[in-house]
Amino acid sequence: MDSGPRLAAHPVPAKPADPGRELRNRLESLTSLRFVAAVVVFLFHSSLEPLFSDPDAGRAYARVLEMAGWIGVSFFFVLSGFVLTWSARSNDTVLGVWRRRAVRIYPNHVVMWGVAIVLMGWAGGMPQWWQAVPNLFLVHSMIPKITVFSNLNDVSWSLSCEAFFYLLFPLLLRIVNRIRPERLWYWAGAVAAAVMLMPAVAQLLPAGPALPFDPTSTWRFWFVYVFPPVRTLDFVLGMIMARVLVERRWIGLRTTPAVALLVAAYLLALNVPFLYGLAAVSIVPMALLIPAAASADLAGRPSRLRAHGLVRLGEISFALYMVHRLVLVYGKKALGTDLTWSTPVALGVVAAAFGLCLTGAWLLSTFVEWPMVRLLGSPRADRRASLSDTPPDAADAPDAGDAPSAVDVPNTVDVPDTADAPDTADGVDAPGATAGITPGSNDLLVDLPVPRAESGVDAGTAP
Repeated sequence: MDSGPRLAAHPVPAKPADPGRELRNRLESLTSLRFVAAVVVFLFHSSLEPLFSDPDAGRAYARVLEMAGWIGVSFFFVLSGFVLTWSARSNDTVLGVWRRRAVRIYPNHVVMWGVAIVLMGWAGGMPQWWQAVPNLFLVHSMIPKITVFSNLNDVSWSLSCEAFFYLLFPLLLRIVNRIRPERLWYWAGAVAAAVMLMPAVAQLLPAGPALPFDPTSTWRFWFVYVFPPVRTLDFVLGMIMARVLVERRWIGLRTTPAVALLVAAYLLALNVPFLYGLAAVSIVPMALLIPAAASADLAGRPSRLRAHGLVRLGEISFALYMVHRLVLVYGKKALGTDLTWSTPVALGVVAAAFGLCLTGAWLLSTFVEWPMVRLLGSPRADRRASLSDTPPDAADAPDAGDAPSAVDVPNTVDVPDTADAPDTADGVDAPGATAGITPGSNDLLVDLPVPRAESGVDAGTAP
C-alpha cells in the first residue's frame, strides 16, 4: 500500500537542540484557529434559520454574520495547504498520503451522509440518485447545479474540494518546492491576485439562474466559490506560506495585527459585491494570520490560542463542522418551522444548539473518526503500534473537512530562541500545546500519525 513514488527532499538548515525547543515544537495555535473558524461557520448557519420574533433583531444578527461562513471555509482551505506542506515527510509515498487523507475525512462523511438521508426521510423528502451518488463519492462540487453541490449534508461540498486538493497535493508539493526562496513572496502575491481576479473572470459565465439567497448567478457563484480547481488557489497559497515560514522569509507580523487585518477585511467583505466578499478581499489577511500564529508558537511567545481547552476543542472541529448543519436545519424543523422567540430566548436556542453540536462532534470523533484513523491510517506494519487509546492528532489538516490538531514543527527548521523574540506579549497569544502534524523535511509528503495524548489536534479539512 505504501509502495510508490516519493518526493525529492528539499533540505532545510538544522538548528542545534536546546532545552526549550520541546515547548516550541507544537503549533497549537493552528488547532485552536480551526475551532474558531468552525464556530464562525456554525454562527453563520444559525443566522439562516428563522429564530427571532423581532424582525430587526433577526436582520441585525444575520447582517453581522452575513459573510462569516464563506470566509470561514476559505480559511480552512488556506490552512489545509499550510499544514499539509508543513507536515510533509520525505520518506512518505503518494499512496500513503492519499490513504491517510481518505481515512481522515471519508468515514465521517459517509456516516453523516447516511444520517442526512434518514433525516430527509423523516422530514418528508428524499434525494434523487443524481444528488446522493455524487455526494457520496465527493465529486458533487464539480457539478454546477445547486441542487447537487448543496444537498444532503450540504457542508460536504467543501470535502469535495479537499478531496481534489489531496489528489493533486503530491504534484503541487513538487512544484511549490521548486520555487526559489527569494521568490516565494512573489509567488504568494501572484496566487493571491489570482484569487482576487476570479469574480471578474466569473462574469464570462451565464448571468442566470439566480441563487435562491442572492441575485448572483448560480453559475458565477459555483465557479468562484465551489469549483475545486478554482479553490485550489487558496490551498496553494497556504502551501507557499508554509514554505515562507520554513525558509525563514517571514516578515515578522504578529498575531494581533494579523487578526486586526482579517477583521478589517471582514468589514470590507460586508460592503462589496457578493462574489468579491466570498474570499477575494480576505485572502491576504487569511494567508498572513496562519504563519503569524505559527511563528508565535515557534518562538515560544505566550498565546491565548494555545490554551489547553481551546486546543482540545480544536481536536473535534472537523466533526463539529460535519454535524452542525444537520443539527441546525432539522433541529429547527423538530421545534417548529414557523416558531420564533424573543431575542434572549433565540440566543439561548443558538447556545443550546451549539452544545448539542459539540456533543455530536465528540460522539462522531470518538466512535468514528479516531477509531478509523487508528485502524486504517497507518501501514499494516505500523498498525499495532498505532492502536492506542489516544485520539489522533488534530493538526493533520483541513483540510475542508479535516480538523487540525497541534502541528509538530519539522526538526530541520531554524526556530528563534525565546530570548531573541521581540515582545513576549502578543495580544492574542498565550501559551499552550497542539498535536496533530508530525512534519519532516521541507519538501515531503504529509504524514498523519495518530497523535499523542498530550497533543490532541488535527489539521484536517475545511467546513
